[in-house]
Amino acid sequence: MASALFVVSEEGYWGEECANPLDALRTEDFDIDVATPSGSKPVIDETSLDTDSPFVTEEAAELAQEIHEGYEGIENPEPIASVDAAGYDVVAFPGGHGTMWDINTDVHARTLLRDAVEGDDGKAMVVCHAAGLFAFTRDSDGDYLVADRDVTGFPNEWEADIVDEYDRLPDGRKLPYWVEDEVRAVGADWDAEPDAEESVTVDGDLITARGPLSSGAAADALLSELGVEASASD
Repeated sequence: MASALFVVSEEGYWGEECANPLDALRTEDFDIDVATPSGSKPVIDETSLDTDSPFVTEEAAELAQEIHEGYEGIENPEPIASVDAAGYDVVAFPGGHGTMWDINTDVHARTLLRDAVEGDDGKAMVVCHAAGLFAFTRDSDGDYLVADRDVTGFPNEWEADIVDEYDRLPDGRKLPYWVEDEVRAVGADWDAEPDAEESVTVDGDLITARGPLSSGAAADALLSELGVEASASD
């Protein structure tokens, strides 16, 4: 049976970016585990359940709520330090602003990403703000993992519409960095296509998605890269 590990933030993950890929993989009978930095239940960003947001559809909010409240792996995750990318066909990093305070700077998350991309069989999928992890992750030779790779993620153009003039989010937290700036700085070929309906990039064993409304397309791309023909929707 194919297997996947979802590495999810305890500081606020975006519901759709976890729920859509997870649902797509469980539909294809993947064995799915969830890991968080400390092993505590991940925290969902309540904005990702608010259908007044332009980034949230009613269908996405309903699925995110269902997964967050009813999926066993979300209820009882493993600590990141206890899992190994070699044990999975896929390691997925859903986004959300919360990743900027825990996942993206976590040394064990970096190891999972590196091993998934460098391994012989596995794939990594990184969505939205989780792309900030690229700014801290080096390959086995000590070079930045995404140097000269094609990637996408949450664009500065969108971030500017969210934070105030002091880089504060609506909840009052100060944005510690801008994802696009940091990923460009480590040599990635960044193209978020902010005007496109969806943005998904595949570069070898690394699949990246811009963010909300692109996670379903990212899951489809991932299944295609794994050679899995997605089940037809009813």
